[in-house]
Amino acid sequence: MRVALLDICADSLDAVAARLAEHGAESIGIVTDVSDPEACEYAVRKVLASWESVDVLVANAGVQIGGNICETNPDDWQKILDVNLNGAAYSCRAVIPPMLSQGEGSIAIVSSVNAIVGSPGMTVYDMSKAGVLALMRSLAAEYGAQNIRVNAVSPGNTITDFHIDRMAEQGVSVEQIREMTSSYGLLGRAAEPEEIANAIYFVSSDEATFITGHNLVVDGGYSISGKA
Repeated sequence: MRVALLDICADSLDAVAARLAEHGAESIGIVTDVSDPEACEYAVRKVLASWESVDVLVANAGVQIGGNICETNPDDWQKILDVNLNGAAYSCRAVIPPMLSQGEGSIAIVSSVNAIVGSPGMTVYDMSKAGVLALMRSLAAEYGAQNIRVNAVSPGNTITDFHIDRMAEQGVSVEQIREMTSSYGLLGRAAEPEEIANAIYFVSSDEATFITGHNLVVDGGYSISGKA
């Protein structure tokens, strides 16, 4: 696949583009704030100008801000919804017209296990990720007859750069994070980012051409065990 990278941070785009180039992959980077619908439309126009089609959308931009419903301040509340929910919707809205013109397309929206399992201290984040699942189901029902598949992937605890950097600020190493999550789910560990990426790739790809409207939970069994 040729990959269009969208991020609010130009430095992040450059770093990922360099890694892709090392493996011979073709990519373009577009600085984009997904909470801005015009920015999403602009990004899709840039992609179409370069490659003439948009075959797959992975809507994975997200912010995670903790706090219960009484503690979360209005600015954080709005930011979570603007990025996690509205950003996913704006991204989908931007790619659906060209997918309709092409006669096919695949959309994968990243939700969270928090959308289906209640957890304290994450009220607005959980709400935004549950909304993403409703968005997925609605779009799948709306556009299935036009050969546009829409699915979601709901990761469990994953050791991402975001979590590594945040814990490093508290003096916690990656090895300590892995120790802290050694009882998570049925597999006794948190996920690696590649394991979530593999699931996203699957539902997006031609290996899943008869799957739409589905939420693939990738949580190491956490949602059926409650073992955190």
